[in-house]
Amino acid sequence: MARVRRTQEERSATMRVRLLDATVACLAERGYARTTTTEVARRARVSRGAQLHHFPTKQALVTTAVEHLFQRRHDEFRAAFARAPARVDRASAAIDLLWAMISGPSFHAWLELVVAARTDARLRRTVAGITRRFTGSVYQSFRELFPDSRAQGDTAPAFAFAVLQGLALDRIAMPDAPHIGHVIDRLKLLGSIVVPEGPR
Repeated sequence: MARVRRTQEERSATMRVRLLDATVACLAERGYARTTTTEVARRARVSRGAQLHHFPTKQALVTTAVEHLFQRRHDEFRAAFARAPARVDRASAAIDLLWAMISGPSFHAWLELVVAARTDARLRRTVAGITRRFTGSVYQSFRELFPDSRAQGDTAPAFAFAVLQGLALDRIAMPDAPHIGHVIDRLKLLGSIVVPEGPR
């Protein structure tokens, strides 16, 4: 069977994704200061020139990479929730999925950007915009997935995010801290009150 040749646009899109994935991995493993465009190009197995063609600056590269990751994790969250068994506790399932998203390498990559942005006004504006778009899409998903929620507005998902992000920070400093599991259990209990069970 003849091999189908990819178009230049398809090859370019594939290279771009490789660069973004390599950037996220580098941020999570090495931190913002030690993430360089040269190291990202090496990990992605692309030439320095090709990397500069897609992303001429480090800031453009890292912020696009985090936004790319946020969108991917958001899509994964919705897909995983859709696959959850019909009789599962929906609030608990949502919290487990959010915790998996927030406590892993994607959170570490985002955290590196947030810390760097604290003293960089230009980067801070970009990171703030990405974060607003991401949280806005998550809140919209919450309203769609839990239309019968007793919570008004975005209070419930904002509260859950704040708690889980705080726990993710705790886990970096204290990986075996027993309070993390206990707080997640309490959060699920609150979730079951805010989100009544009903037909999906």
